This record gives sequence, C-alpha cells and structure tokens, in this order.
Amino acid sequence: MPQQKVRVYGIQFGLLCLSYFLFFASFNMIIPELPDYLSSLGGADYKGLIIALFTLTAGLSRPFSGQLADKLGRIPVMVVGGAVCVLAGFIYPITGSVAAFLLLRLLHGFSTGFTPTGTSAYVADIIPLDRRGEAVGMLGLAGSLGMAAGPAVGGAIANHFSLNAMFYTSSLFAFLSVAVVARMRETVTEPQRFRMGLLKLSGKDIFEPRVLAPSIVMFFTVISFGGILTVVPDFSEYLGIKNKGLFFTSYTLASLAIRFMAGRVSDKYGRVNVLRVSAVVLIISMVWMGLCTSATDLLIAAALFGIASGMSSPTVFAWTIDLSHEAHRGRAMATMYIAMEAGIGLGALSSGWLYNNKPENFILVFWVGAACALVSLLYLLFKVKATRFSVS
Repeated sequence: MPQQKVRVYGIQFGLLCLSYFLFFASFNMIIPELPDYLSSLGGADYKGLIIALFTLTAGLSRPFSGQLADKLGRIPVMVVGGAVCVLAGFIYPITGSVAAFLLLRLLHGFSTGFTPTGTSAYVADIIPLDRRGEAVGMLGLAGSLGMAAGPAVGGAIANHFSLNAMFYTSSLFAFLSVAVVARMRETVTEPQRFRMGLLKLSGKDIFEPRVLAPSIVMFFTVISFGGILTVVPDFSEYLGIKNKGLFFTSYTLASLAIRFMAGRVSDKYGRVNVLRVSAVVLIISMVWMGLCTSATDLLIAAALFGIASGMSSPTVFAWTIDLSHEAHRGRAMATMYIAMEAGIGLGALSSGWLYNNKPENFILVFWVGAACALVSLLYLLFKVKATRFSVS
C-alpha cells in the first residue's frame, strides 16, 4: 500500500541508510591496515586481540545501549556510537605502544555497541511487519557498501598519503554520520532525560528471552567472521595478494548482490528457510577457503562467504524484530547483538590462537568456522519451527 512505501522509503529511512553507510565506512576502512600497524608497534603476537577487544566492549555495552535506546531514544544512542568513532580516529596516530593500541581498541568497540542498536530499533519503529526483511536488507545494503568502500578508501589513503591520514579520514566519515543522524526525528514518543539510574541493569535488562533462537543462530554463524577478520590480511599476503582489502571487496560485492533479494524472500517464505540455505552456503565457503591455493580461489571463497552473509544478516535482524515486543525492541536488538559480538570475539580469539603466525595453520581457522556453521544449520533443522515470520 502507498502508506507502507512512504514509511519504508521516506526521508527518515534514506537518512538512516546514509548515516549507516558512513558509520560502517568509518571503522572498516582501518581494519586491513591494523595487523601491520600493531606489528610495527611490536605486537605481532596480539593480532587476535584487534577484533576480540573491539567486540568485547561492543558486547558489554549492548545491554546499556538497548536500555538507553528504549528510554532516551534511538537517536542519542546512534550519536554516541558515531562520536566514539570520531574520537578514536584522532587517538590512533598517537598510540606509541602495544598497550595503548589495545586499550584504544577497547574504547573503539563502544561505537558498534551503540550505533547499530539504535539504528535497528529505529527501523523496527518505522517498518511494517510484512516489509521488515526487505527494509533490513536495504539498510544492510547501505552498511555493506560502507564496508566495501571503507577498506578501499582507507587503503588508497594509507598507500598514497599515510596511516595517520587514513585515521583522520575515518574520523571525518564518523562525524558526517553523526551530522546526518542529527537531522532525523526521534521515534520514541516520550523520551526520558538521562539520569545515572538508567545505567543500572537487572537480569531482565541484559537478556530478552523472546529472541533466543535468532541469537543462537547469529552466534554460531559469525564465529567464522571473527576468524576471517583476524587472519585474512595475512592469508591474502601469503597467497600473493598485495591489496589486503581485495578479499573484503569481493565479499561485500557478493553480499550486496544477494542481500536485498534475500530480505524480500524471507518476508515471503519465512526467516528460517532462508537461514537454512545461508548456513549451507557458509559451510561450503569456509571449506573452500581452507583449500585455497591461489588468489583466484580466495576471491571465489570470499564471494561465497558474501552470499552467505548477505542472506543471513538481514534475515536474522528481521527475525529478531519479529519476535521482539514493541516496548523492549532496544533490549531485544541488544540481546541479538551481544550474541553477535560474542561470536565474532570468540572467532577472533580462537583464530589468533590457532593461527599463531604459522601459515600451515590457516586451514584450521577456516574449518573451525565451517564446523560452527554446521552447528547453526543443525539447530535450524531440528530445533526451530519454520513459519512465514518464524514467530512460533
């Protein structure tokens, strides 16, 4: 109906997508260069912590951001996340030690602990049930474009200018994302003023049981992503790929190609059915990655991984929104994001330990990711009932 189209593709949704693009471009543009940067500081043995520490604070902050999104409003939570990225970009150039770098990664993680939580809750407020998969796919498209553009822009700036210029550009993108959000209208009808009491959490504020199923699927699905973020820069170099961001470009383009369609298909045929297919593709991509012997092999594996991610990400997000209660959407999204950060963090830590800077161990990292994806598939096949919106 015309009214639904306005709600989905109106100015507020357009601004949200633009801000999301800028935000994801901001913190992703520095990721391919961080392993070498940490090594230059003498921290080559701590590469697994680059992603793990980032996801640790992101996960720890989710219950707070979820509660604040429900009480203060969606926009303040998005602004906080973007502001952290602005600050981090200015601090990276002055980190002169491994300890300072790792501490900054902890600080930087608060950004993704806040902005995506507020953004997802905002989408749930303005999108009708039967178009959520489609709309989440569109939002994910914006984020994926940022993930693709960020490393490409960051790598070009680092190669032609300097790492410091890349960090400052990251801050600029984050500032622009905040500026866009500031022009949006709040969707929480009666936002409260901030008070310290809002930071007090009980058990029910940390976990939303209604979204347990999508959270479990998210956890086991993204373990492979944590491993990829940790070892793919080194694996690319091992296979002779000079541009470390090329893997992420191939992955993101494939994800973009499938993401929007997957969201619409999940609206029509059900979230669980789409997630079962995506789990199978993810298993194939990780096994293939473990068998790679050339740059071409790796880029094909990256494309398969992008297809799996493009199918699963918007579908899990839409499924979580389906199951959440209107008054607690921030908490529901925070619960799902905690599972995501825990999975990525575990994947990063385990991959850093398995890899241990030994090329012969790359295969272990990828096949562990395949095994975790298999667990997700088995759960979807035998523990979750498939309905149109997977509400029961």
